[in-house]
Amino acid sequence: PSRWSRPPLFATVVVDVDLRTHVGTLRLNRPNKSNALDPQMWVDIPAALQWLDNNTDVRCVVLCGAGKNFCAGIDVSSPEVLGEQLGQQTHSVDCAGRKAESMFRHVRRLQDAFTAVEKCRAPVICAMQGACFGGGVDLAVACDIRVCADDTKFCVKEVDLAIVADIGTLQRLPLLVGHGIALEWALTARVVDAEEALAAGLVTKVVPSQELLAVATELAQNIAQKSPLATQGTKTAALHSRDHSVEDGLVFVAHLNSARLQSADLDEAMAAKFGNRKPTYAKL
Repeated sequence: PSRWSRPPLFATVVVDVDLRTHVGTLRLNRPNKSNALDPQMWVDIPAALQWLDNNTDVRCVVLCGAGKNFCAGIDVSSPEVLGEQLGQQTHSVDCAGRKAESMFRHVRRLQDAFTAVEKCRAPVICAMQGACFGGGVDLAVACDIRVCADDTKFCVKEVDLAIVADIGTLQRLPLLVGHGIALEWALTARVVDAEEALAAGLVTKVVPSQELLAVATELAQNIAQKSPLATQGTKTAALHSRDHSVEDGLVFVAHLNSARLQSADLDEAMAAKFGNRKPTYAKL
């Protein structure tokens, strides 16, 4: 997108960019349904993230939810809506193998919708309030930083629907809170309050609900002031190291910096430091 391009319109989310601060916003926008995930939202979220990722003005993203709740999980308002999200349309196929293949592809599409958060070059800060249940947890743990309001309740809800959580919680949550805590939350589906989430390491800040967006936005603005090559490279290197050995991670970041240490951003950072001024970095 060009610097002056208008954000696209989506049915279930809203995107925006503050050109002054370089902070993008992705807001889940089904407040009357507690931002429950319907079939269209699984399409809109990755499309919105792709637009933000392609926008060279965006250096950090705040992901939030409109209304009282961040995300109440998948939409269970009707058997038809629930069945579509669970891939129940595959039941019209007679062949068991083809049913399985169709279901596999369906689940992978849903997984990719939230993995799009990790693939977004800019760091993504998740700001949560109210209910963060089921798929809401899947989405939150895919983000780079999580902050929440003091009224936030978390629940890995899937076992209560006779489902194995399959969109990322069982893979990402243990890396944040530890295997034992993550498994206890996932097996019991009990509700976890904001203070317990902070103590466990799921979130880094708990703030009064009226201050949530201001705190998340200030954090995003702080990150956006820094070199975009450095912040995006830090995200890339950290995600790579999470999934590889220490040695592999060291080799990866050495290759990364062999290019980025030659950037104009390094020269600007040094000039600003010794010139006693704030650095100004070009957009990507």
